[in-house]
Amino acid sequence: MMDGPELYEDIFPFDAPPRIVGVRGEVALTDTTLRDGQQGWRYLSVEEGLRIYEVLAELGGDGAILTTEVFLYTDKDRELARRIRDYGYRYPEPIAWIRATRSDLGLVLESGLDTAAILASISDYHIFFKLGVDRETAFRKYLEVVEDALRHGLRVKVTLEDVTRASPEKNIRPFVEALMRLEERYGTEIIIKLADTLGVGLPFPEVPPPRGIPALIRYLTDELGFPGSRLEFHSHNDLGLVVANHLAAWYYGAALSNCTLFGIGERAGNCPLEIMLIHYAGIMGEESRANLKAIKKAAQLFRELGLNIPEFYPLVGENAFRTKAGIHVDGLIKNPRVYLPFDPYEVLGIPYSVAINPYSGRAAIALWLSYRLGNGRGRDVMSLKNDPRVMAIYNEILEIFRRGRATPMTDAEMVEIASKYFPELQGV
Repeated sequence: MMDGPELYEDIFPFDAPPRIVGVRGEVALTDTTLRDGQQGWRYLSVEEGLRIYEVLAELGGDGAILTTEVFLYTDKDRELARRIRDYGYRYPEPIAWIRATRSDLGLVLESGLDTAAILASISDYHIFFKLGVDRETAFRKYLEVVEDALRHGLRVKVTLEDVTRASPEKNIRPFVEALMRLEERYGTEIIIKLADTLGVGLPFPEVPPPRGIPALIRYLTDELGFPGSRLEFHSHNDLGLVVANHLAAWYYGAALSNCTLFGIGERAGNCPLEIMLIHYAGIMGEESRANLKAIKKAAQLFRELGLNIPEFYPLVGENAFRTKAGIHVDGLIKNPRVYLPFDPYEVLGIPYSVAINPYSGRAAIALWLSYRLGNGRGRDVMSLKNDPRVMAIYNEILEIFRRGRATPMTDAEMVEIASKYFPELQGV
């Protein structure tokens, strides 16, 4: 007796994102769209910032996105922070991002925000070349500001900037141990953000720290005794590994992943928040607190704000759940699971679709028609495929490409041709 198909449905449930198992402890997201994202993209007005905050709150549901970082340097920054605070939402909590200076700390105290994210450049590249001091001087300056913040009753997050180029023993250990002593003295808990500032981190456990993300996190948790529940990872995409590094950070024990919507940020950008939300849901399963259907709304908002989301961008690019190849269309018709990792309509509210070119075949036209005639959820594709009207449409399209057309047919062009054979398409 032959076995049936092995579909790994516990890993690929189809009505939800693929599951991820083996992550140490509970995970969550934090956001820096209005800080690093704005800094690396474009100036945002107060109203634009509020619209972004509102969609963040919708995406995060009941605690998937814990915090969002904001600047306090200009009148606009301070007004945005005040108005976000006035919403009174529990999540995401607005927190102030500052340099390790007393003047910046004063801005936080004036703002009424409860948390300060304090920048502490940790690599010798930054300490010796940017700040022009030695390690001891730099660490003393950072710690004075951190202690001042604690003395004023603020919650504190300390960003170890350029940690993936910092000596574990000469830089990371003495500074983190000093932070742990401050925790003990003030009876509080500090969050440490590990910033892979140049995106040079590698997600493989065999790579030693500081460049190896798994080994770096294990160094902090296992060697230094810092709890992973208060480790946050923040990376850039300079070498194209940002999502892999963020997943490695979660997998090896850093509970918090600091991202921006659509990866906007300095140079090649940050880790895309919406993509990490999909993986967060895959890790948390039924315990997920994310609203994934708001990802579509977030993409609409950012397009309105002028962001060019590439056609081939994951989840929300125009081609993300659209196929052109006839063999893919054939598989989708027989069972959508053949060429889809999950049901995009069920998970994101985005139907899969088809673009027509000479390689698509009659099956693609039938699938396109099924969605147009079925208001987005499809009709009986096989009966449409065998409809002689579909062959007539196919022949017209082949003739267009024989005359030199190179790009796929647009929906409007398809409606113009197909409505001659299916009049009910007019006005659909």
